[in-house]
Amino acid sequence: MILLALYLAAFVTALLLVRLVRRPVLRPAFGDTGALRADRAASLASVVALFLLWGAFTGSVLVPIHVPAAFTGETSFRYSAAAPSEAPVEAVVHVRVHPATEPLGSPPAPTRGTPAEDDAVSVPAGRSALIRATDNDPAATAPGYAVTAIDGQPIRPGATVAVADGKVTLSPRGSLKFEPAKGWQMEPIWLPAPEAVAARLGQIAREGFQNTGLASHLGASLFRVLSGFLAGALVGIPLGYAMALSPWARGWFDPIVEFMRPVPPLALIPLVIIWFGIGEVGKVILLFLASLWIMAIAARSGVTSVRLAKVHAAYSLGASKPQLLWHVIVPHSLPDLFTGARVAMGVCWGTVVAAELVAAEKGAGMMIIAASKFQQTDVVLMGVILIGLIGYGIDILMRLAESRLVPWKGRA
Repeated sequence: MILLALYLAAFVTALLLVRLVRRPVLRPAFGDTGALRADRAASLASVVALFLLWGAFTGSVLVPIHVPAAFTGETSFRYSAAAPSEAPVEAVVHVRVHPATEPLGSPPAPTRGTPAEDDAVSVPAGRSALIRATDNDPAATAPGYAVTAIDGQPIRPGATVAVADGKVTLSPRGSLKFEPAKGWQMEPIWLPAPEAVAARLGQIAREGFQNTGLASHLGASLFRVLSGFLAGALVGIPLGYAMALSPWARGWFDPIVEFMRPVPPLALIPLVIIWFGIGEVGKVILLFLASLWIMAIAARSGVTSVRLAKVHAAYSLGASKPQLLWHVIVPHSLPDLFTGARVAMGVCWGTVVAAELVAAEKGAGMMIIAASKFQQTDVVLMGVILIGLIGYGIDILMRLAESRLVPWKGRA
């Protein structure tokens, strides 16, 4: 929630700053969606904001500001203990909080010869430690002797009180659970810093991952995605046209398409393995099924949205059915086809990770799955970023092709 609030604040702040620098230009959008273009300043601010938030929450040296980190260093808190109808006695618990990757011994606890003796404990940052503080107290021999307060704050079993650098909970059995302040920064196992991911990328680019070069991993995934997507488009587009133009084809194929459309491709993995094995064919077939139904529905939607006035105008000018199809229906359906292609490509990239889960020797998804088994979060995040960049690059190419081939998109 904190991260989401900061992201929304960055969005509003960037918007206000840009509008202070330049006067907003109103562009018509209703009835002419092709006139609306993305604000490049907003795109740049979005990327910078995401990078700053990533660095701030991971303690990166690449950004100037950071959110509070987990506490490390020396701290202490005082506890009071007493037996019923006895005066309370006090002692100090000395705590050394060290980074999780640098284990250290407990700090010394001086012996004072008092009814309650001091204690010492060492705890990794972001973790907790259970302390039997009263075990070494001479006064603990009295019946009912127990902790009654922490730093002057009354406490009962199951309750938690705040101390200088964390919080203390009294367990039902009388132990003290100390949790140092965790801060807002994430541990590397949850989210590594940008420089850690960049360093891992450089290492894998030089040495490879599991005896395979990075280019081979990415190339294998790209080949599978493009093969499955193209196969789905080659079958799905004619199928969608047939469903939109023929009542018989619509009635025949509509139950199949509408039944398979909500089925996630991951649910088909067992059947694909049984039918096509665990080789490359099975992976491409799975991606083919992921894109087939999307392209069929996109083609059907594009054809059914053709204005009837355009059809009548073409017939009145003497157009034949093939000419109507080629000069009216196909051009009108291209915007929907490009939209479906972009959606299908995204689904294929999301499915390739699962497809490469099954006996894949190389691939971006294989890297992610293998790294996750050894908690190599930097490799996982690197693979996710590379998949996103490649997918975004393909989407940009599709947008460029669409702007060249379909200049009339969105124009009334």
